[in-house]
Amino acid sequence: MDVTIVLILLLIGALATFFSGNALASKVALFFSVAALGASLVILNQFNQGIDCGFSAVWMKNPNVLFSLKVDGLAIAMILLNTALIPLIILSSFGNNFSNPKNFYSLVMFMAFAMAGTFLASDGFLYYIFWELSLVPIYFIALIWGNDDIAERKKAVIKFFIYTFVGSLFMLAAFIYMYQKAGSFQLDKLYALELSSKEEFWIFLAFFLAYAIKIPLIPFHTWQANVYQKAPTVGTMLLSGIMLKMGFYSVIRWQLPIAPNAAKELQYFIISLSIAGVIYGSIVALKQKDLKRLLAYSSLAHVGLIAAGCYTLTVDGLRGAILQMIAHGFVIVGLFFAAEIIYRRYETRIISEMGGIRQQTPKFASMFMILVLASVALPGTFNFIGEFTVLYSLFTKNIALAVLGGTTIILGAFYMLRMFQHAMLGETNAKTFADVTLTEGIVMVVIIGFLLFFGLFPKPIIELIAPSIKEILVHIK
Repeated sequence: MDVTIVLILLLIGALATFFSGNALASKVALFFSVAALGASLVILNQFNQGIDCGFSAVWMKNPNVLFSLKVDGLAIAMILLNTALIPLIILSSFGNNFSNPKNFYSLVMFMAFAMAGTFLASDGFLYYIFWELSLVPIYFIALIWGNDDIAERKKAVIKFFIYTFVGSLFMLAAFIYMYQKAGSFQLDKLYALELSSKEEFWIFLAFFLAYAIKIPLIPFHTWQANVYQKAPTVGTMLLSGIMLKMGFYSVIRWQLPIAPNAAKELQYFIISLSIAGVIYGSIVALKQKDLKRLLAYSSLAHVGLIAAGCYTLTVDGLRGAILQMIAHGFVIVGLFFAAEIIYRRYETRIISEMGGIRQQTPKFASMFMILVLASVALPGTFNFIGEFTVLYSLFTKNIALAVLGGTTIILGAFYMLRMFQHAMLGETNAKTFADVTLTEGIVMVVIIGFLLFFGLFPKPIIELIAPSIKEILVHIK
């Protein structure tokens, strides 16, 4: 079995979901998403046995484009993140009533297909196509099924689309330029290019614009909070849990090895920009009254720290960034789902209008508390492993940067625990807060179990990604 089976299952799943009709759409989507997860686990097992699960075939001869998929530890880690979160995201939506479910869930599956292709593609042109394809479904998901006034929602979503699309055009220009020099879009050919300092600088900058918008890093973040707030929770989960990881993955896979000298030259500037995002996101989160906006700015702070780890250009920095990417994906999906559970019962996202939930359902309050503690990197959770490793890598570069980066833990603990206090404790809201349903409980327990298990035993993931990090650093050093 090669890795194309994962893409085929996700694509067929999107088509089958669309043609299954509204009554069965959610169940068909869940079935194919679980099948894709199963196929990903088979690929992982074969990879661990030393079996090459990659794929390559001629797609176009002029220009020279291959439909080539690279399977290494880094790609598998990202595919597993994608295929593990998609079933959870779909299952989490079972408590919602969407208009035209077959359209909604088929877009979710198609987005999963596009994101998987982005993580696997080793041809630059193919990678760009998958990268752009992932933008289409989330645009419609947020626009059609989002929250609040349609005019405001449309404004926020169009801004996001234009920002991301324009940034990607710079990346495409860089690929076209490199193709003229290498005669190929293949990853190994681009790695082998001998570029001048000036060429590297402009290629690095072109990639940076695309990735900084997608992640996002300040000052390219202005689309994020509005889209996270106005998109349906499923869309917010897709954006924060998986889609932004495409940016980090691309930094590690494409940008740093292709333009290593430019990365070294601009290293401290970008790390400083990333740390500024940590502080900015944390301070703005302190002022938020809407729970989804608070989580959006909390995510902005955490991704700033991940970006800082990537640009340290060290083993610890890359390892910590990848671990934190995975941990952040699970915890942010869990937190947004907790916000959705509260909204289903109280019909509000305003924190001051909540309260007293723990008195009515200690089970949900306890699960929410674990997610909050994981978010602030409590030792014993997977987030602690990633954040500690990133901070250690910053410490080896500059003590001041490590101290400033560590503010995400201090400030994060303050605003997250304060939010928990207002939402879960205090006076009881007039409305009854029903206990979690079976599907809600399954999603929460799986996410919490993942965070706690790998918080205590991260070795399998560390060993999986170690060879990829070593290979990438060979091109950077």
